[in-house]
Amino acid sequence: MIDLRSDTVTKPTPAMRRAMAEAEVGDDVYREDPTVNRLEDRAAAILGKEAALFLPTGTMGNTIGVKLHTEHGQEVICESRGHLLNYELSMVAWFSGCVLRTIYAEDGILRWDRIRREYRALGPHWAPTGLIEIENTHNMAGGTVYPLDVISEVCDGAHSLGLAVHMDGARLFNAAAYLGVPVSDVVAKADTVTFCLSKALGAPAGSLIAGSARHMDRARLYRKRLGGGMRQAGVLAAAGLIALERHPPLLAADHENARFLASGLAKIHGISIDASKVQTNIVIFSVEGTGFTAPDFSARLKERGVLMNSIDDRRLRLVTHYDVNRESCERALEMVRETAHRAATRGDCG
Repeated sequence: MIDLRSDTVTKPTPAMRRAMAEAEVGDDVYREDPTVNRLEDRAAAILGKEAALFLPTGTMGNTIGVKLHTEHGQEVICESRGHLLNYELSMVAWFSGCVLRTIYAEDGILRWDRIRREYRALGPHWAPTGLIEIENTHNMAGGTVYPLDVISEVCDGAHSLGLAVHMDGARLFNAAAYLGVPVSDVVAKADTVTFCLSKALGAPAGSLIAGSARHMDRARLYRKRLGGGMRQAGVLAAAGLIALERHPPLLAADHENARFLASGLAKIHGISIDASKVQTNIVIFSVEGTGFTAPDFSARLKERGVLMNSIDDRRLRLVTHYDVNRESCERALEMVRETAHRAATRGDCG
């Protein structure tokens, strides 16, 4: 199978497996796991933050990030297709007691002028704004990247109103690779940031949240409340260290493969995509013109040995990663072409 459903499907590399087998471990709840401590220190240094905290998942990171900056009864501003709203089981409400005020942005990038119009100060009839959340890269907008000046303007504007900014940076290193800048430049003004080791960086599990030392001390307590206090977690952190240190340079190839696929898809009859908008490792395209629904198209691709997820009735998403090379991308593109051609010539669009 050529698996393009997500970059979460990557398998640990031989180097990761060796590091996991040989990891020095201790009890991380007592803060005695030396490998976890090294990972947290290294992540904080790379991001230019005071401290970082190792977590099982990115959803836990965003849940903690919201909780750190809000009080019950407040609003959190985010983009309407964001992961925070659509893929995290309403944890903003369940754990933080907040509601989301969403703003639609065609490219997924929230700009300060739009945010400022939705800001609500404390008043007698509405929930006040407690936090601004931005997603970088933006998953459902097709892996789009926040320009540095937009991040700076959002953070400066929020701080002028006494608000914090949390960045959901699940694919943060993809954003930095696209911009050609250090990750620390991308997150410099964000108050807290999460990123996943288990997506494009390829670790088998784990995420981190980073920010001030004071915030990370509180984050550790919230992690415990959420059931995320792992014990000899160094076996996972060891793979995370490999991912963090060695895999960012691999992301450029993933981006090149995504652009290759997007350009090829744009030439297939019945497929609709603006290939010029593909920035990182996510490609979203419509199959409406083929006569198939997206779930049907996905099922037929699976029969041909290619896995891609539908995200609605019209569109599919593919995500490139280091376990799918250019040859596999070429093969996947041919299978999409054959599937679309079959629909056009045989009416096979049941």
